[in-house]
Amino acid sequence: MNPSRGFVKWLTADLYLKLSALFTGIIIFQWISCLGDYWWEETFAVVNGLLLTTFLFVAFLPSKIMSGLLQLLAILVLNIVFTDFQWVSFIGDKRKAADWADWAGSQFDQLSPILWISLAVWVIFRLILVFRMKRIGIIVMVGLALLSLTIMDSLFTPIYLWDEIAWIVFTGLAWLVASHFSGFKQSHPDSWRHLLDYPLSLFLPVLLIFAIFMGAGLFVPTIKPILTDPYTAWKESRGEAVPSFVGDKGVSSSAPKNTGDSRSGYSRNDDELGGGFKFDYSPVMTVTTTKRSYWRGETKAFYNGSGWEEARGERQEEVVGSIAKDEQLQPIGQPDSVQTDKVEQTFTMLRDDKYPVLFGAGPIASVVSVNDGEGSLPRLNWMPQSWELRLPQRNASYPKTYSIVSEVTLLDEPALREGKAARDDSEMSPMYTQLPEELPQRVRDLAATITKDASTPYDKAKAIEAYLQLNYTYTNEPDLTKKESSDFVDSFLFELREGYCDYFSTAMAVLTRASGIPARWVKGYAPGAMAVDPSMMGMEGTPGLDLNPDGSGTYTVRNADAHSWVEVYFDGYGWLPFEPTAGFLYPYLLPEEKAAPLPEVEPEVPAAVDEPVAAESFKMPVWVYIAGAAVIAALIVLFRLRAILAALRRYRRGTGTINEMIVKETNRLIKYCRKKGLDRQANETVRETMTHWSGRLTFLQSEFKVVLGTFEKAMYSSQMLTQEEADRFDSNVKLIRERIG
Repeated sequence: MNPSRGFVKWLTADLYLKLSALFTGIIIFQWISCLGDYWWEETFAVVNGLLLTTFLFVAFLPSKIMSGLLQLLAILVLNIVFTDFQWVSFIGDKRKAADWADWAGSQFDQLSPILWISLAVWVIFRLILVFRMKRIGIIVMVGLALLSLTIMDSLFTPIYLWDEIAWIVFTGLAWLVASHFSGFKQSHPDSWRHLLDYPLSLFLPVLLIFAIFMGAGLFVPTIKPILTDPYTAWKESRGEAVPSFVGDKGVSSSAPKNTGDSRSGYSRNDDELGGGFKFDYSPVMTVTTTKRSYWRGETKAFYNGSGWEEARGERQEEVVGSIAKDEQLQPIGQPDSVQTDKVEQTFTMLRDDKYPVLFGAGPIASVVSVNDGEGSLPRLNWMPQSWELRLPQRNASYPKTYSIVSEVTLLDEPALREGKAARDDSEMSPMYTQLPEELPQRVRDLAATITKDASTPYDKAKAIEAYLQLNYTYTNEPDLTKKESSDFVDSFLFELREGYCDYFSTAMAVLTRASGIPARWVKGYAPGAMAVDPSMMGMEGTPGLDLNPDGSGTYTVRNADAHSWVEVYFDGYGWLPFEPTAGFLYPYLLPEEKAAPLPEVEPEVPAAVDEPVAAESFKMPVWVYIAGAAVIAALIVLFRLRAILAALRRYRRGTGTINEMIVKETNRLIKYCRKKGLDRQANETVRETMTHWSGRLTFLQSEFKVVLGTFEKAMYSSQMLTQEEADRFDSNVKLIRERIG
């Protein structure tokens, strides 16, 4: 027998089963793509591997029992490979079933929840194959997949699923054709053999129908929808625009489709930074703290030209394992000579996300409790060089609550400008000064230009920080059409000139290293929004307002608060955070200033004075005084009207400082705009509110920008605003009120 003929016969045996397995895999693969914002990369790797291996075993293994066992084995192997599974040795009495159950549970907990997700997908795969023999079953399965995708694509989410829907439609049609031919072959085997003698006449009409059908969907003229879907109608009733993909087959002309997570949040992959995102204001956690701070997560030291990776020194860092309750954690890079302050924090997670680290003000000094437990802590690893408190990857879940204490370095600028900190003789690891060999020369030249007038490393770092804050624009959707350079920092500094925190922080780390100063990239969360008493400062609905100087209180941290910044190392002083992102200000802790003693003054006792006895005299009627006062008041109003009006405005503002008056006037402007129909979400900050208002009212963009900049300077800066800045603020507020009506 001809071997090639035998191979073809084996390949075409039960061809419909093979095609059904292929079509099932394609439909599931296209459907799960809508979960890109919710699944981890490891989950996709396991499920995609599952789809491939299940198809191969179903299609090419005759024994159903053997095929099923191998499919389950493949699921287990894929989960072990892609979840960093580590074998746990048996501990306990081998004669007790309970100890064996605990041991098995510790093994499978490492694979949760990806194992259960992959098993669910496998069960769905097998169920779909059961319905392959019934045409109605195929139609129902394809219809359910299309219905779920169209709901997610058009009604409730901004997810872009045109390609996935087209693939499922095409696959469903092909499956129905294959089902028809399979039934025809079983019912009329002789006619089927006759048709195979003329394959062109058999398959050409099918291909022609497919081409006409798909071509009609791609090339026919588009028309405006007759009915408006509920989501669009609701958004338009609120005065908000809804992007429409009708007419361009779902291809946006402004930017290519982003297959990753397009919402703000704590990223798990920093190898390739860039792109844009949409603000997601869903809460992540609450933090009750004695001091306001940034909530530090992870640090990266290796810049690859596109993003950040762990340097070899970080991967080989010596880990302090099995942290005990209240054990003092020793950080490397924080000398004993620097002043620190204790910050007590309690974190309460509001989501089920799993992070590799515990967040906290940096560096963490001790762990008080986890999940409100009074016993021993779960296994935690302290990385003293990176200042990270990590959870082993085999931990089943992230703590719901935990309490920690941090020892935060106080910002002592005189100490940073003298002594060891003023010298460039750092002995810090060279991984913190690493730069790619192909880094464009103009980046190094810019670093030299910025720091040419700075005399100390601290002054150089401050010059770079100020340069980025003052010369680049914050936006969550930078115009990527301007990007030409392959280097992330180079394109930001010289081409885009706009971006969000990852752009600013990476640029500062690279420029600082180019100046010979060690730096590392840090990511975590900004402080978040603190609930306030509106009656105290008249700032109803304004989140993030500090009512006390140290910022103690409970903060709600949202996905939109995910942030990145820079830590710079100074000899004799250690690591110090810097905030280069425009519009942000790091909440440093400052040393307490000793007040100068007041001179002692003896109290003066007034001498006794004999009170004269008043003589009886003529008494003026009361109405004369009232009439005189009225005449005098009228004359004053007549000649001093402008001064009185100015005084009334000052009274309306209050008797506080210029900064406090600016904050109050901003709140009044927000309330006025809301009365005029501009919407504002309850959890929005002032920056978020004015950003989307200026995007809607483009003719007032410059005015909103001035108001926002003045407000943030008054709110977060330690400097007092000048009267000139206050007057410019007033004129822009007045113009906004006039033009809104």
